[in-house]
Amino acid sequence: PEVGEKIAVINVKDYGTIKIKLFPEDAEKGVENFVGLAEMGYYDELIFHRIIPNFMNQGGDPKGNGTGGKSMWGESFDGGTDENLYHFTGAVAYANSGATSTNGSQFYIVNTPDGYTEYSCAELYSMDSSSYNWPANVAAKYDEVGGVPFLDGGYTVFGQVFEGMDVVRAMAEVETDDNDKPLTQIMMESVQIVEYTGE
Repeated sequence: PEVGEKIAVINVKDYGTIKIKLFPEDAEKGVENFVGLAEMGYYDELIFHRIIPNFMNQGGDPKGNGTGGKSMWGESFDGGTDENLYHFTGAVAYANSGATSTNGSQFYIVNTPDGYTEYSCAELYSMDSSSYNWPANVAAKYDEVGGVPFLDGGYTVFGQVFEGMDVVRAMAEVETDDNDKPLTQIMMESVQIVEYTGE
């Protein structure tokens, strides 16, 4: 991020801090909703209720089970997708129930290791060329940094972790139950929107 730009800071109890660059130009409604909820204190003391290693960490549900949450407007909203935003390692996006029009408060952070993709862009394209077609530079970036390219086009990406991926990955080492819920609670003490100072 540029100095003076608004960033999101997630303080995870017992784990540390995750800093996120936001993309208001490419995900205007998605960023507006996240910033609005954070500034209301909506996310404070909510848990990460679903964690899958080498995939993603999901939180932001006041019910803590994946069935709750709402947008800052009180109902679901459509954040859409943007051709400039992809599910690289560290991407932050809204969970949904089948379409971006069902976005609410729940979000996930892609927790893949550097350079890891379960399926490469080339493999996905050969499986279903009607749905996928990445520019060469995007496919190369997935090979370099990893991520989950098969989620592209189905979920609203609105941010990118730029500091604290070690925290994201440490969270993914927690023991979980059959529903991928951590057996030891992982809580967001706070989610703050602050100006980036360059530190």
